[in-house]
Amino acid sequence: MESPDFLKERWFAIVNPVAGKGMGLTDWPTISKLLRDNAIAFDAVFTEKKYHATELSVEAVTKGYRHIIVVGGDGTIHETVHGLFIQRLCAVSDVTVAVIAVGTGNDWIRMYGIPTRYTDAIRAIKSGRTFLQDVAKVSFYESKVHQHRYMANVAGIGFDAFVNRSYNRIKEKGLYSKWLYVAAMLLSLLNYHNHRFEVWVDDERVFEGGAFSGAIGIGKYNGGGMQQMPHAIADDGLLDVTVIEKMGKINLFRYIKKLYNGHIYDVPKARFYRGGKIRIESRPESPIEIDGEAMGYAPFEFEVIHRVLRVIVGEKFLS
Repeated sequence: MESPDFLKERWFAIVNPVAGKGMGLTDWPTISKLLRDNAIAFDAVFTEKKYHATELSVEAVTKGYRHIIVVGGDGTIHETVHGLFIQRLCAVSDVTVAVIAVGTGNDWIRMYGIPTRYTDAIRAIKSGRTFLQDVAKVSFYESKVHQHRYMANVAGIGFDAFVNRSYNRIKEKGLYSKWLYVAAMLLSLLNYHNHRFEVWVDDERVFEGGAFSGAIGIGKYNGGGMQQMPHAIADDGLLDVTVIEKMGKINLFRYIKKLYNGHIYDVPKARFYRGGKIRIESRPESPIEIDGEAMGYAPFEFEVIHRVLRVIVGEKFLS
């Protein structure tokens, strides 16, 4: 039986076979061969159900692995990171996480310049360049029970969360396209109603009123390339918050380009805040999506854990 010391230098690959309309499964032979060709020693396990990546992440650390490769999308990354925080055998920063993206949105990798081309992503793993990013502990309610998750990238509330639920329902029907999120956005406009938000940043109330949507992030990207937090810095110990005040639905068409080109704060109703601790209440109760995964409902609390998650970054990433 291999010793824990040996496993500390070996990678544990968590492979989501249904990620990217099944690319996790169909492309795994290619990916695994590239890993072997680059002399990257690994063991692999396929996820079999929702939240299985969390279980596998805990299992990997328990067995002695300290290097994890996520072969999947943003949801698989989220589940894996959450597992690192609920295990108690080692510091989270003792584990190095790499990503080979096979998802549909792939927003987390955009932040670090990790290529979607497998050969280049594996080259980044082999080079071993790492970065310690912040993570946020997010509290919310689900079925009236207080819950929490650990967020590696971005959370969305209001319209963002409403679209996320529509987006995931469309994916469950087997439909995929690079424009899928935009399609979900347009469909969601038909049934969405603005919320009333109260936002506290570091215990100071900074916003109260009607709002269309909100996003809270460690990173810059969500929704398949939208930049709702274009100034976010992943290791500054702070969360960026963007609130878009109540607006007519027709205005979304007018400003949609600014959601993708980094100029969201040119939208007249966009408000920017930054802090280490965020609290948000809403009427009616807003849902939330965290790292692209639908969770529970308001009130929400976000608290930064500074420079705790060690990740492999792309060769061109500037820290």
